[in-house]
Amino acid sequence: MSNFCDAFLQEAERHAAWGTAQLEALDAGIPDGPWDVDLDTGVYRQGGREIRVAVLATYDLSERTWMWGWANPGLRGAPVVAATERVRDFGRAHGLPEFTEEVLDLSGFADSRRAAETLAFAAMGVTGAAGYLGVEAGPSTRLYLLPDDPRAPLAGVDPVTLPRILTTGATLIGRSPRLAVSGYFDHFRLVQRQEETGISADLPDGGTVDVGFDGSGRIASVRVYPAGR
Repeated sequence: MSNFCDAFLQEAERHAAWGTAQLEALDAGIPDGPWDVDLDTGVYRQGGREIRVAVLATYDLSERTWMWGWANPGLRGAPVVAATERVRDFGRAHGLPEFTEEVLDLSGFADSRRAAETLAFAAMGVTGAAGYLGVEAGPSTRLYLLPDDPRAPLAGVDPVTLPRILTTGATLIGRSPRLAVSGYFDHFRLVQRQEETGISADLPDGGTVDVGFDGSGRIASVRVYPAGR
């Protein structure tokens, strides 16, 4: 594999802005420190914080191969991969081989590590998980985990950080900033109005946000207006 299919990238784009906010929330909610995970109970511990997780995948840095948790022979059918089986099911339902092939060879990508992170990010999106964790599990193995715990911190709509979240999220995949913005509004069930040159949405606090796009489809402006404007 040397590139991802268009449908997969479109799905990843849809979650890009929300995913940016959610990863920040998860990172802020889990203190720095040594980590450990009990694969029998699915409990992850770091910096005195404990949350339940599911094994999403393992990435072999030397071979540059990605194995989904549900396909791992040592974990197949175990409770710790039950939540991530939804990734495979989504892939089957939508015809996305990135989610259905047990092992993906990422050596054809110019940046295979970035490709691995894109897979984790997209899986987080389609499952609605509260982010993902990538940790070094060995000299050449990176373990990816999905929070599977209602106690995991969740991002909300913050009018102060919203311009940065939208503009940053729109660059992660970079194919359709409009889709990244509309996907963010969809995730939070915000009423939005699509126009040729922009999207506006009603915010939970009663304010509004207007996002403008330039002729190339890039975000040109993000303006947040307080309630009662």
